[in-house]
Amino acid sequence: MSTKPVVTVTIRGQEFRIRTDDDEASLQRVAKYLDDTMATIEKKTGTVDSLQLALLSALNLARELVELRERGGAQGLPAAGVDPVRFESLIDLAESALEAHAVGQ
Repeated sequence: MSTKPVVTVTIRGQEFRIRTDDDEASLQRVAKYLDDTMATIEKKTGTVDSLQLALLSALNLARELVELRERGGAQGLPAAGVDPVRFESLIDLAESALEAHAVGQ
């Protein structure tokens, strides 16, 4: 059983409880970034299905990550000034959202 603290974040009006070693403020910033990304994609595409919106957002964020890594050098490391923990937190949030969606079906 995990002893990581739980932080509650809100994404697209839904609360998610995330077990993380990140500090709460950092995770809240990541959640806001994800929420903003999802809102932008929803506005551009008109997609309202939460799973489709999550997958389109994940694809968009993955593209950003790949571009940053490519600019970071041959080792695939993030570019200078990019916080890899932030991306790890985004992955945690996406996984939690997908798990919550699967449980809700």
